[in-house]
Amino acid sequence: MKSPQIRVCARSILAGRAMAEPLLALNEVCAGYGGSIVLEGISLELPERGSLAVLGRNGVGKSTLLLTIMGYTNVTHGTVRWRGEEITARLPHRRARAGLGWVPQEREIFPSLTVAENLTVASRPGHWDLKAVYELFPRLAERRANMGNQLSGGEQQMLAIARALMTNPLLLLLDEPLEGLAPIIAEELTASISRMTADHDIAVVLIEQHAEVVLSLTRDAIVMERGVIVHRALSRDLLNDATTLDRLIGLRASKVNNDRA
Repeated sequence: MKSPQIRVCARSILAGRAMAEPLLALNEVCAGYGGSIVLEGISLELPERGSLAVLGRNGVGKSTLLLTIMGYTNVTHGTVRWRGEEITARLPHRRARAGLGWVPQEREIFPSLTVAENLTVASRPGHWDLKAVYELFPRLAERRANMGNQLSGGEQQMLAIARALMTNPLLLLLDEPLEGLAPIIAEELTASISRMTADHDIAVVLIEQHAEVVLSLTRDAIVMERGVIVHRALSRDLLNDATTLDRLIGLRASKVNNDRA
């Protein structure tokens, strides 16, 4: 017969294992479109409230990685697990209901709906309501009655992120949110993303060409090349490793050092 102390220890071990279960896990995933394979043998884990930077030159499979996580590609090998449950074959809308949020590179807001209507069209109960997203993006509060096609590029990007937040996801996938934005708008959006990840129970996977920015916003980082992960590091360590950044993504060491000066 087990002693009470042994039973308590056993419960503690099981609890520890449960707590260690990653929010998202990909194991040896090969995926692509039709018969074309883009990702080869991708394995990664993201804990709850984790943050991951995905770096690499153009065309190496970064966006395909996010599309695979959301269920829009053909997975030919490996598994995708969400909170311990395999979702490799699960449809995108079911993944969204399970707590995955996605902001595509194209933004895809509704041009004929107002800002407020864009935000509420697919909202779900939780922390992120109109009040919360307007506090995070004051510009949207000012433009709440404007149509989507009346917003600037930066405002449309804020709206796309805010709309995804209104679904109250556990994980938010961001595909180059700063692309094409004026520097002052990019800086404002970066500050909002930083507050979002620091203050609330949400995990983030972030693709961005501005390596110094994305590494300052995340805890962990991977670098992709030709559909495979070729480097893994803590974001702060990679930010300080200008030689590796230059070798893997062509970012000049002087640029990193100047941006951080």
